[in-house]
Order: sequence, then structure tokens, then C-alpha cells
Amino acid sequence: MSEYDGHPERTFAALPPARGKGFAQTWWGHAWLKALEDTALDSAQLKAGRRLARAGAVGAVSVRPGRITAVVQDRDRTAHRADVLLEQLSGEQWERLLDMAVERAGHVAALLEREMPPHLVEDVAHAGAELLPGLGDLEPQCECGAWDHCAHTAALCYQMARLMDQDPFVLLLMRGRGEQAVLDGLQTRSGTPSADSHRPEGVDAAEAYATGGALPPLPALPELPEVPGVPPPLDTEAAPAPGVDPAALEYLAARTAAEAHRLLGEALRPGHDLRAPEAELTVAQDAARLAAGDPDESVADRLADGRDRDGLTLAARAWRQGGVTELSVLEDEWAVEGEALARARAALDAAWEEDERPPLHPRANRWTVVGSALQLRLGRDGRWWPYREVGGRWVPAGAASQDPATALAEAERPTPG
Repeated sequence: MSEYDGHPERTFAALPPARGKGFAQTWWGHAWLKALEDTALDSAQLKAGRRLARAGAVGAVSVRPGRITAVVQDRDRTAHRADVLLEQLSGEQWERLLDMAVERAGHVAALLEREMPPHLVEDVAHAGAELLPGLGDLEPQCECGAWDHCAHTAALCYQMARLMDQDPFVLLLMRGRGEQAVLDGLQTRSGTPSADSHRPEGVDAAEAYATGGALPPLPALPELPEVPGVPPPLDTEAAPAPGVDPAALEYLAARTAAEAHRLLGEALRPGHDLRAPEAELTVAQDAARLAAGDPDESVADRLADGRDRDGLTLAARAWRQGGVTELSVLEDEWAVEGEALARARAALDAAWEEDERPPLHPRANRWTVVGSALQLRLGRDGRWWPYREVGGRWVPAGAASQDPATALAEAERPTPG
């Protein structure tokens, strides 16, 4: 929790793209979105906002009393600052809210468990203090100049629903008081322990006794260097041996260092099984891995080894997106049948609202958007990969997702450069 002009402020990192068609899972998250959708005059702007939020176009969200703020990127990557304002509760209204919170058993416990008790909201409303916004309460302000809710403020509101699902205290902060101030007020009234006292400390005694002294403590894991090491230069005065290309050798050493850095990062990742063997790459896969480092022309020619240079460039792009898995999606076309087909159809049906579902033409594990240059490819691991047609070739257009709508939104975003 930080301060903004003397008021508490919380900043939440940008959330990953949303999966599925719903943005809210809790009843209070749905109430927040209802206030947005009942107020906005242009349903097309709401749909555009949903697409932006689903694609992960909303940056870090700042929440402070009376206001939420984020930078939202359009599909062409133009950035706009979007704000949504909500009236704060008065001091008298806050006193009523806190008094009512301690009157009913379970209200305080629910808040500590990151739940919003519906009876508390109802009681406070009867006393003249609305916690959840209603029709017209969410006031938009955006750099794009729209006077009503635009795609940017709508996207911010959809993202805010996801944050409220995780922690309803962000709504209380918008209404004027941060989490600690609310908990302090509740504790003053009822002697309720603070949130810190509800967190278990220490370890289970039986578990500690059973394992204590059995093994010496493990050494600390080494720290992963921020960047791969740099191989020594080969620009010596001695002439290279016949058949040795110094530029190609330097490039190979640099890519080996990068791969060693990646493997070390994987090994140090919590939960990684060090016994799990790495699959051996084929010659073509290894060429794609090496080409992903953007070698110079002479090295790229050697990697292509007389094959299609454009195909190698495409394989390198696939490798950068998802390694061996994406290479398989790029090159292999397989029939989706039985249970896999049923799961794919269910995912496609659940991904969009009825009036937003794009027309898709299926062929094997590839679904092409009719009348566009966009395509979804289903990997054997159940993830959806976005593709875009460029120059007569289908080109990987972004990261994979379990949700086909998220993958398609990624394909719709322009490729940088």
C-alpha cells in the first residue's frame, strides 16, 4: 500500500489475458459489471473493451479513493490513459458501515477471507451507504476524448472485475478507505484480531519432529545470472583451420551459452524435476533453434543448407513463440477426433458470447476465420495457437492459450515492426 497525495493507493500488475467468456466469478464482480453495462450507451464500445481486456491490453491498474487508472493499448498499440471515478463514502457513512459489519457474526471473518458478505451490502444500503456502484455511478474519463464509456474505460472496468474477484478490499479502497484502515476500525469496535494474526506461523510440530535431523540442510540454490555469458572473441591473428568459419563458430558459441542459461533457469524453477530428460532435437529442430537467434546472412545460409530460407525463418519464428511444441503446430496437421474433438468444440462454444462468435471453417486441427487472414491451430497439448496469413504463408502470431478467444485476440493484434 502506497500513498497518493496523502491517500492510500494500491497498484496491481497487468493481468494475463482472460480465459473464457466471463470476467467476473463472484456476485460482487457481476454487480460491478452490471453497473458498467447498464450505464454505457454504446454496446459496440463495451464489446471492444471486452476484446481489449481479454487480449491483455490493460496495463497496471492503480486503485485509490474515488478513482481507478490504467494505460490501455488499442489493437494498433496506441496507448491511452483511462480513468473511472466512483464517489467516496462520507465519514458518517463509513462509521455506519463498520458498525454494521461487527453486528452480524461472520461478516468480519468473511472480509478477512476476501469475501464480500451480501447481507452487509444490503444492511449498509438500507442505512443509506451504497458499497457497490449502481446505474450511472461509474464515471469515465479517457485521453481518447470520448464523453461516454469508450473501449478503454470499458476494458479497465472489465479488468477491475477480475481484481475485485480476488480481493473485495479494492472496492472499499475506491469508496475511500484502505484495507488496514478498515481492519483497524473493525478491531476498535469488536476487538477483532488484525489480518496478520489470522496467518498461521511456524511449522507443524509433528512434521518437524519426524524430519528434523534426518538429513543435513540442503545448500542454497545458485543465483541465475540475469543474462547468458558472452563467449570469448575469435578475432585472433592466427588463420582459422581449413573448413572453420569463425563467424559461424562465434554464433554457435553464443547460442550455446543462451541455451545453457535457459536450461539452468528451468532447473532452478520451483517444482522442476531434475530427473526429467530433455528430448533430443532433430537436425531441423536444432536449425530452427539456432536460427531463432537472428544470425547474419552467411550463418543463416549454412543453417538452411540449401533448403527454403523463408521456411527456416518461419520455423525460427515458431521456435521463439513456443519451442518444439510450436514447431509441431507449425508443421504438423493432424485429425482431431473423438474426445479431443468434443473438448475442442466445447472450448469454442464457451469462448464467445452468442453474438460475438466469429465464423470458423475447420480443417483437421486448424480453424480459419471465414473472410479473414486469421487462423487458430489446436496443439496436441490442448492449447490454441494464433496464426496470421502473411504473403501466402501461415505465420505464428503470438503465444498459445487454453482459451481460443484469447488466442484469436492475440492474432488480431498487429505484429511489432
